[in-house]
Amino acid sequence: MKVKKFNCEEEWMSAREGIITGTKLKGLLPKKNGNGYRVGFYQLIAERIAVPPSNENPMDRGKRLEEIAIEEFEKKTGKKVNKDLVIWYRDDDERIAISPDGFIGKKEAIEVKCLSSAQFIEAWLTKKIPAEYEAQVIQYFIVNEDLQKLYFTFYDPRMPKPLFWIEVKREEVQDKVNEYLELEREALRKIEQIEAEFTF
Repeated sequence: MKVKKFNCEEEWMSAREGIITGTKLKGLLPKKNGNGYRVGFYQLIAERIAVPPSNENPMDRGKRLEEIAIEEFEKKTGKKVNKDLVIWYRDDDERIAISPDGFIGKKEAIEVKCLSSAQFIEAWLTKKIPAEYEAQVIQYFIVNEDLQKLYFTFYDPRMPKPLFWIEVKREEVQDKVNEYLELEREALRKIEQIEAEFTF
C-alpha cells in the first residue's frame, strides 16, 4: 500500500477526483437488476474528462447555455430553429400546454438540457433520455398533434464533445401520448370537481 500525505483539504479533495474511494464505491457498482451502472460510474468518468463544474446555479446555467446549444445544433444540422418565447396550447384544451425551447415549423421541435457532466455522459453512453424527462417529452406530442420529431438535445461545454441529441419520433411514443393525454384529462376533470366544491 502506498500512502500520500497532503498539506491541505483542497489538495486532498483534488487528489480524490477520478479515482475510486470508499465513499464512491457504492455509487460505482452496477445496478442490482443488472441494467446499467449507477450515477457514480458516470461521475467518475466526468471527473477524468470534463472541466470541473463551477458553483453556478444549475437553473441559471441551463438558461444561459440554452441559446448556445441551439446555435450549435443549427450549425451541425443546417436546420433553422425558431427561438421565439412561446407557449403551445392543445387545440381542443388550452389547459394542456408546453413551452418549446425551439421549433422548426410545426413538425419538429428541440428541447435542450444542460445537465451535470455525469448525466451527460450517462445519456450519451446509454442513448436514453433520463426517466425524469419522459413526461416532458410526451407532452410535446400531446400538445402539438402535427409534431413528428423531437430533438432532445444535451449540451455541456465542459465536455470534449459538448453536444448530442436523441431523436424521438411520434410513432415511437404514440401509445404513451394516448395514455398520458387520458391521464391529463382525468386530472383536469378531478381538479374542476374539487374547484367546484370549494367555490359553490
